[in-house]
Amino acid sequence: MKKNIAVVYGGNSSEVEISVMSGRYVASVIDRELFNVYEVYLRGTEWNVIEWDEEDVPSVVAPICKDDFSFIGKDGENVQIDVACLMIHGTPGENGILQGYLEMIGIPFTTCSSFACTVAFNKYACKTFLKDSGVKMAREVFLRKGDAIDTEKIIKKLSLPLFVKPADGGSSFGITKVMFPEQLQPACEKAFKEYDTILVEEFIPGREFTQGVYSTGSEIRPLPVTEIISNNEYFDYEAKYLGGSQEICPALISNELAAQISEISAHIYKYFGCKGVIRIDYIANENGIYFLEINTVPGMTKMSLVPKMVAAAGLDITQFMTELILSSK
Repeated sequence: MKKNIAVVYGGNSSEVEISVMSGRYVASVIDRELFNVYEVYLRGTEWNVIEWDEEDVPSVVAPICKDDFSFIGKDGENVQIDVACLMIHGTPGENGILQGYLEMIGIPFTTCSSFACTVAFNKYACKTFLKDSGVKMAREVFLRKGDAIDTEKIIKKLSLPLFVKPADGGSSFGITKVMFPEQLQPACEKAFKEYDTILVEEFIPGREFTQGVYSTGSEIRPLPVTEIISNNEYFDYEAKYLGGSQEICPALISNELAAQISEISAHIYKYFGCKGVIRIDYIANENGIYFLEINTVPGMTKMSLVPKMVAAAGLDITQFMTELILSSK
């Protein structure tokens, strides 16, 4: 008997459009011989099973019953979801909120636990959690909305250039690279528009790498390391989604460096107790490999990094998704 899979996308953050793209792509590659696939769009309190017509216009099939995440199908049958494949970037699908709900009602899902997602999603909480793990990280200053921004003190501690970023969020929304002292205050104001806590972080020069890591339950499997060469100042929204970067996969690096990055990725995956597929970003230079952040619901659009890594590893994306679904808890 086929399992019923809900591919859940949408959400309430600035990343909703990317989430829809990720969800629709994932839904298109799931094996229909093994699974019944339903697309679920979440926005605020509206949770609906939807279908798309030939002109890419969505229509509502049925609302989701939040008591048990079921819905009434077209033939009047009650459809019980067996596994939720979560493709929401940002809140509530990457910060642990939706995971907590699914844990409470006993529906398996494809991402990390609510705890791991909550900690990983907040950049400051994530770095604090990793502080005794042996992983190198940039120094930072944590600010809450309303705090006084002492430009001189911050620059004295971190030097210039530096980065200002929301503590929560993804897809590089609200991030600014600050080159001059007078840019710090506007950069903080921009970041505070995305979230009420921010990080001012020292700039680490070097090459930027990213790596997907996943587990099917029995072992942790790093995907090929990818180098990011942005045409912009950093790997911003344009570079990520509008073609403003080169993504070299596998990265043209020594086997030793690739092995070192893979070892760190597997260590972080295990340290957090992750499951499903995540993506971890790094900067590497002569002083070592510096952790940047974890993406517990990485982009899965056609042009996203993880699908490219899966292909570079010689894996079939449909089989990859089958393994993730079958190993969900």
